[in-house]
Amino acid sequence: MASEFRARGAKQASPPATLPPPQYQPRYPPRDHHLDADERKALAQPGSLKQSQHAFGGLRLASSEWKLLAGIVVLAMCVRLYHLSWPASVVFDEVHFGKFAGKYIHGRYYVDVHPPLAKLLITFMAVLGGFNGDFEFKEIGLPYPSDVPYVLMRSLPALMGVGVVPLAYLTLRGLDCRPATALLGSLFITFENGLITQSRLILLDSPLIFFTALTVFCWVGFSNENHQEPFTEDWWLWLALTGLSLGAVASCKWVGLFTIATIGLATMKQLWDLLGDLKVPPRVWMRHFLARALCLIVLPITVYMAVFEIHFMVLQNSGDGDGFMSAQFQQSLKGKGMQDTWADIALGSEITLRHVNTQGGYLHSHEHNYPTGSNQQQITLYPHKDGNNVWRILEGHSEGQRDYDYATEPIKHVRNHMSIRFEHIPTQRRLHSHDVRPPVSDVDFQNEVSAYGFPGFVGDANDNWIVEIEHGDSHDKHSSGRLRTLGTVFRLRHALQGCYLFSHKVKLPEWGFEQQEVTCNKNAVKANSLWYIETNEHPQLGQNDEKVNYRRPSFLTRFLELNHVMWTTNAGLTDRHAFDSRPESWLSLKRGINFWVRDHRHVYLIGNPVIWWLSTAAVVTYLVARGILVLRAKRQYKDLNNSFVVKYDQICGFLTIGWFIHYFPFFIMSRQLFLHHYFPALYFAILLTASIFDLATSSLKPKIRLQVAGVLIVAAVWTWWHFSPLTYAGEWTRGKCDAAKWRKTWDFSCDSYPSAYSEYANFPSMSQAVVQATGAVPHPDGHVPHEEGDIEHIAGESAQDASQTESAIQQVEPGRDIFAEHANKQQQPKSSSEAGGQGAAGPVQEMISSQADPNEQTAQAVQPPPPLPKNEPKELSTEEVVPAPEQPKVEPDSKPKGDATTSGAESEEEKIRKELFPDDTK
Repeated sequence: MASEFRARGAKQASPPATLPPPQYQPRYPPRDHHLDADERKALAQPGSLKQSQHAFGGLRLASSEWKLLAGIVVLAMCVRLYHLSWPASVVFDEVHFGKFAGKYIHGRYYVDVHPPLAKLLITFMAVLGGFNGDFEFKEIGLPYPSDVPYVLMRSLPALMGVGVVPLAYLTLRGLDCRPATALLGSLFITFENGLITQSRLILLDSPLIFFTALTVFCWVGFSNENHQEPFTEDWWLWLALTGLSLGAVASCKWVGLFTIATIGLATMKQLWDLLGDLKVPPRVWMRHFLARALCLIVLPITVYMAVFEIHFMVLQNSGDGDGFMSAQFQQSLKGKGMQDTWADIALGSEITLRHVNTQGGYLHSHEHNYPTGSNQQQITLYPHKDGNNVWRILEGHSEGQRDYDYATEPIKHVRNHMSIRFEHIPTQRRLHSHDVRPPVSDVDFQNEVSAYGFPGFVGDANDNWIVEIEHGDSHDKHSSGRLRTLGTVFRLRHALQGCYLFSHKVKLPEWGFEQQEVTCNKNAVKANSLWYIETNEHPQLGQNDEKVNYRRPSFLTRFLELNHVMWTTNAGLTDRHAFDSRPESWLSLKRGINFWVRDHRHVYLIGNPVIWWLSTAAVVTYLVARGILVLRAKRQYKDLNNSFVVKYDQICGFLTIGWFIHYFPFFIMSRQLFLHHYFPALYFAILLTASIFDLATSSLKPKIRLQVAGVLIVAAVWTWWHFSPLTYAGEWTRGKCDAAKWRKTWDFSCDSYPSAYSEYANFPSMSQAVVQATGAVPHPDGHVPHEEGDIEHIAGESAQDASQTESAIQQVEPGRDIFAEHANKQQQPKSSSEAGGQGAAGPVQEMISSQADPNEQTAQAVQPPPPLPKNEPKELSTEEVVPAPEQPKVEPDSKPKGDATTSGAESEEEKIRKELFPDDTK
C-alpha cells in the first residue's frame, strides 16, 4: 500500500524543456542599403547627392557628371556641324523639303504624305535666315545661291541630332545604368554614321528621332516619379511632357505612331500592375487611368491637330496640291473660289457635271474620235475647268414627241426618274451609248460612251438617260426630289442598255490624251457611278432666283480629308526603287543609299558597322537570354525572384519592345522601304546595347568597366573615321574606298575616286565649289527619287508652249513627286475645247474662258537626260512623297482656254493621283 500512496499536493514531473535550434549567422551579414563601387565613389565626390534624397525624374547626377555630359554635347556638335555648308548644293531629298519651305513662305497649298511639324520647323529656320522662297530646289547637285540660308536650314536637323546624344545619356541614367554605360551609349549615338548623315541635311528623320528620344526620356522620368510618389507636381510635369512629345513625334512622321504604341504598351502594363495591387483602392486606380488618358491620349491628339491648324493657316493660297483635295476643300483656298450658281436644274440648263468618287473630274468631250469601236467622238473625265466640260440638259425624246422649248415655255425642273439628254455645247453632239465595247475596258458588261450627232439632228433613243437620285443635301429639302446644283447626288441609267454612266481610275492611251475613261457599266460599283452638278446657267433664271455655292468646310472636315489623302497616297507607294531594301536586310546593314555625287566626292548613307552590328547582337542576346529564363522558370527555377535579374529584365525588356514595335511593322508593308526607316528602331537597339553592357560589367571594378567601354568607343570612333568620306563628302582614294567595302552588297562606287590624294589638286576644292556657277552642275543619270521626285527639272528645262488636253494618268515611277513636280512648271494644261475652234460657248464656258491666263503653258513630253559616264554612280532621292508623272501628251490644234485659278500642275498631279488608287473594273 505504501507503493500506492501519493503525497498530498504532489505533482507529476514535466518533460525536459526543448531548446530552439541554433540560428545560422552569416559571417558578413548583408546591409539594407548596400552601395556598389560606383555609388560609393559618387558619394565620395564633392557635391554628390545623398542616397536617401529623391532626385528629379530619378536622375542622380553629380556635378562632375554634368560636366562630362556638357563635354559630350560639345563633341556631338563638332561631329554633326563639321563643314555643314558642304556640299554647297542640293543633296538628296533637300529637293523636296527645301521646296516645301518655299511653299510655306508663299502660302501655296501642297500635299505631302508626312505631317507638317518638321517641315514647319525647317521653314521657321529659313524665315530667320531671310529666305524669300523663290529658290525652287529643282535638282540634286544644283548649287545654292548666296541668298538661300541652306546652312541655317540644315542646322535645325543637325542641332536636333545633337540633342539626341544627351537624351540618350540621361535616359540610360534614368534607367539606373552606370555613368560608364551612359557614356558608351551616348558616344555610340554620336559616332553613328547613318544618324550623322541624316542630321546634316534638310530632312525629316533627325526631328523624328529627336522627338522619339525625348518621348522615351520623359517616359522614364515619369516612371521614376510614379515609383516614388504619384500625383505630385513633378509626376504631372513628366506625364504632360511625355504627352507633348508623343504629339510632336507623330506630327513629324507617321512612324511616330510606333512610339505612341510603345508608350501605350508600357502604360497598360503600369495600369495592370496597379490593378493587382490591393493597396491601391479602385478610386485611386481610376485617377491613374484618367490622368494617363488625358496626358497620353487627349494631349497628343491636340498637339497633332494644332500642327495641322497652323499648316492650314499658312497655306491659304491655291497651289499644286489642290487637285488632290475635294472640290469643297478647294473652295477654302484663295484663288479657287467659285461664283454663286443657280440652284434649280431644269431642261435647258447649261451645266458642268462632276464625278463623285475620282476626286471630282468633269464629264468632258472634245473633237477627237475613238480609233476603234464606233469611231465616234470621245467622252472622258477631265480634272480642270474648261469650256469642253459644258453640257445642256434636254428632254429625253420618244418617237413623235414634240420638242420642248426651254427658252419660252414654262420652266420644267429635272426630277427623279425623268428621261433627259445631254448636249455637248461646243460640238453640238449628244451623250450617247450603245452595245459597243469600250476601247480600253473591253469587257461584256461595259459599253462605249461617245458623243454622237450633228447640227440639226434630233438624235435617237441611245441618247436618252434616266435620272436616279441617290440622295440629297440635308440642308436642302428640294434636293431629294429633283436635281439641285451641288445638293443632289444621282446616277444616270441608259434608257435602252440599262447600264450606268461610269468612270474609274483607268486612263486612255495617247489618242485619248491619257484622260480618264468613261463607260456605261451594267455592273457598276455605285461609288463610281455617282455624279453631281457643280455649275448651272439657264436663260429663264434671274438674279432673284435662288443661288448656291460650296459651304466652307470646317477645320475638322479638312483635317480628316487631308489625313485620308495622305494615308491613301502613302499606301500607293509600292513600286520598286534602285536603292530600296526590305526589313530583313537592315539588321546586317546589307546596303545603303547614294545621296549625292560630284567632283569625285560622295555622300552615301551607311551606318557605323561596329555600332550597327553590336546593336543587332544585343537584340539577339536579350531574346536568347529571355528565352532561357522562361525555360528555367518552367523547371521551377526562381531566377525572376532575384531583384538584380528583374531590374535588367525590365530595362532590356522595355527597350526590346520599343525596338520590336519600330521594326517589325515594316514587314507587313508592301510600300517602298529604305534603310533610314530603321533609324528609330536603331536608337532603341543602341540603348539596349548599352544596357547589356551595364549588366555584363556589373561585377567589374569601375576602372576596368571604363576600360572595356573605352575599347568599344575607340572601335566605334575608328569606324566612324574610316567611313567619314562617305558621311562628309570628303576626299578619298580608290584604294581606300575598295578596302572599305566590308560587304559585297555595299554599292557605293569607288571608280570615281582618284588613285591618290594629290589628284584632288586638279579638282575644285570645297571653297571653290561653293562659288561655282549653276551652269557647272552635271546631269547625273538616274535622278530617280523614290517617293519624292526630283525629275521635275527635266520637264522644266524642256517645257514648250503647247496646247493640250489631258487628265493624264501616267505610269507611276518610283521616286517621282506628284506634289513637287508642278511647282517647277506652273503651267496650265490645255484642254481640247478649242480643237479646231468650233462650237459656241454658253454662259458657263464664257465665264470660265474669261478667267484664262494667257501666260499659262504646258510642258511637252521630253527625252530623258544623257546617261552618266561609265562607272559614275547614280544619285537617288528616297523620301516618302508620291511619284511624279511623266509629261502629258500634246493634243493638236488646241488653244488656251483654261481656268486661271487652276495651276498648270494640276493635270500632272491628277494623273498620278488617279494612278495611285486601285484600278476599278466595275
